[in-house]
Amino acid sequence: MQYFHKVVVALAACISVTVAAGAQHAPDQNIGPDVGTVLSLDFTAPDQLGQQQDFDSFVGENGAVVVFYRSAKWCPFCQMQLIDLNSNALEAIKERGYGIAAISYDKVRDLERFHKKWRVGFPLLSDEGSKMIDALGLRNPHYEEGHYAHGVPYPVILVLDRDKKITAKLLRESYRERPEPEVLIETLDQLNASGR
Repeated sequence: MQYFHKVVVALAACISVTVAAGAQHAPDQNIGPDVGTVLSLDFTAPDQLGQQQDFDSFVGENGAVVVFYRSAKWCPFCQMQLIDLNSNALEAIKERGYGIAAISYDKVRDLERFHKKWRVGFPLLSDEGSKMIDALGLRNPHYEEGHYAHGVPYPVILVLDRDKKITAKLLRESYRERPEPEVLIETLDQLNASGR
């Protein structure tokens, strides 16, 4: 009976993830732009190799997965998420016609160190100064200027079509938890099946 209760709790946690176009946020976290919003950002920023990227450089045939995360330098939950996406989702994302990029406030040199260790196969964009993070209303305001985390975003995954319209938004209530790669892939499958 106790095992059954744990399974139910785990399933309930999965359901709280925003996976469809109609559900725009996890409970108590209506952050960032809503599903259906067309973004004007071009996502221009240097990647972990110092090469300039923009939306056109990473978008796939069906759109793009844009992962906002706190830091590849000091956040272990973010590091695990990036490693997990690289190992367990990258090929499946590409097979479904999507590109992927991840964005943080990290400096290029910090992204380069992370990349050298883990060989991430997608762009890690350096939004130093948090301009893109602020433009989308994703900055976590709980860190004041001078704090090492000042400028970090709430962890959010946005799925965009080729016109930069948000077709799905995935997040969890706690920064310690992230949507699993399986949830992301299922979301892309649902979007492709619905023609979005």
